[in-house]
Amino acid sequence: MKFAVITDVHGNAQALRTVLAEIDAAGDISHIYCLGDMIAIGHETNRVLELLFGRDDVSMITGNHDEAVLALAAGREYPRSHLHVLAHHQWIADNLESGYIGKLEKLPRVIREEFNGHRVLFTHYHMENRKVKAPISDDPFSQIVEPDLDNAEKMFSGHNERLICFGHHHPQHFFQNDRTIYLNPGALGCNHKSEAPYAVIKAKNDGFDVEIKQAVYDNKIFLEAYEELQVPERDFILRIFHGGQSSSALKEE
Repeated sequence: MKFAVITDVHGNAQALRTVLAEIDAAGDISHIYCLGDMIAIGHETNRVLELLFGRDDVSMITGNHDEAVLALAAGREYPRSHLHVLAHHQWIADNLESGYIGKLEKLPRVIREEFNGHRVLFTHYHMENRKVKAPISDDPFSQIVEPDLDNAEKMFSGHNERLICFGHHHPQHFFQNDRTIYLNPGALGCNHKSEAPYAVIKAKNDGFDVEIKQAVYDNKIFLEAYEELQVPERDFILRIFHGGQSSSALKEE
């Protein structure tokens, strides 16, 4: 069987639609695992959640941005580590359709599966066991480390899964040793190019085959809307998460 892994959609509905269309067109992908941070950074919050919750072949977990926005929506303590994007998260929370709050609150932080006797971990990022159930205000996710095999092995040293899938750090991670594959296909919704990465995994009797794909889409309208909607922290977001792509630069092309 085959399944897809997507992560860090970050409110980019156009990128998500393009990836979902490719997955559906493939015809042999039975399930999709979405590894958190569906919302924030991007501005198409409700469109993204409509696409994801509207399918019966998607399993989701929460990420730090999802949970920070939920904390604001529910009046819970907000993580101090995210204060630099508080205005942005508040804007996302204010525009989040209320019906999605309960659905997001019900999502787990971790999914564990087994394919042909091989265990798989799906998580937004590494968490120490003592922090798995800690509130987002306690910063349960570990500090980001540089993407390489040595760091992945150290970070997930207490795990014995054959495949560990995660997101959070936006660059692609694809490392393996003789025991474990460490996979982060890269942020679907945040890219310095008009490309949306995702992974397709084939589960076999002897393990997994991984293929990382790049769905090309037109991001012009998405980027222009940051200015049109007056999205808080838009200059920072476009510079850091979209490689300096901007609506003004696009208009000059």
